[in-house]
Amino acid sequence: MTPTNTTERDEPRLSVGQVAKRADVAVSALHFYENKGLIRSWRNSGNQRRYKKDVLRRIAIIKAGQKMGITLAEIKQTLMSLPHSNTPSKEDWARMSSLWRAQLDEKIAYMQRVRTMVDGCIGCGCLSMSRCPMYNPDDVVAQAGNGAVLIDNPEQAQAAKSCYDDDNNKKGTSE
Repeated sequence: MTPTNTTERDEPRLSVGQVAKRADVAVSALHFYENKGLIRSWRNSGNQRRYKKDVLRRIAIIKAGQKMGITLAEIKQTLMSLPHSNTPSKEDWARMSSLWRAQLDEKIAYMQRVRTMVDGCIGCGCLSMSRCPMYNPDDVVAQAGNGAVLIDNPEQAQAAKSCYDDDNNKKGTSE
């Protein structure tokens, strides 16, 4: 029977197995996405999950975002801007991809900074103390916070190293 109106056509009809097969994801991934609020389903009279066809496009967007390194939290925030009743359009994708492009640019810049810092680092044994941009003598960076502070702030790493080097150079000349 051919749907005669929009309501009939938009009814959730796809089973979890059908969606998993068409989207090339595991059923558990669908349950996970639903639990995270990325997609939604409805229950039929037999209490089985059913999905509208637009879920296939949403899953494609989720998978594309993940491949780009976009977190599920960021993907969820972006998907929240879409109406649940419509299939995401080219315009929706253009808006989402421009947001993600900016995020990717930031991540790329961060990774390039880290790559530059790692060139002088050999895993902190520290066998390259005279050149290591992440060297933290006497734990001077503890004042700036906990965790890997120097990776997120290369200017501070260089300042800490310079300060330590200056102190050591003064000690070496006064002895």
